[in-house]
Amino acid sequence: MEIAREPNEVFEFFSVASNLNRLTPSWLKFKILTPGPIEMKVGAIIDYQIVLKGIRMAWRTEITDWSPGIQFVDEQIRGPYKQWVHTHRFEPFFGGTRMTDRVEYIISAGPLEPLIHPFVRRDIETIFAHRTVEIRSVFP
Repeated sequence: MEIAREPNEVFEFFSVASNLNRLTPSWLKFKILTPGPIEMKVGAIIDYQIVLKGIRMAWRTEITDWSPGIQFVDEQIRGPYKQWVHTHRFEPFFGGTRMTDRVEYIISAGPLEPLIHPFVRRDIETIFAHRTVEIRSVFP
């Protein structure tokens, strides 16, 4: 998405871990368990809790890349996915910022994966659509 603010300003918002509460749909009952404030940097570990389809799940991520004003990457260490790598990229774009989220994930569903994956994908797309609306309200 394009945001009419400089990359450093947009990046600064995302560098505050507690802002993730605002960006996450309420139906996930998202909660950061790591005491704050959290210093965002390579190696930072953040513990969360979500409730999905009535099932409470622990989720732990590690910041594996921290390039202020440019990008950061969080990778799941423990959680609902077999693999989750989320790259947040911030690029200058006509006096503002083009922000890109790239999520690479693998679900742990064994032989049921082809049946379950469309539902997982739909949930992820719904979560990111919500994030877009919230980001637009933060940076109108």
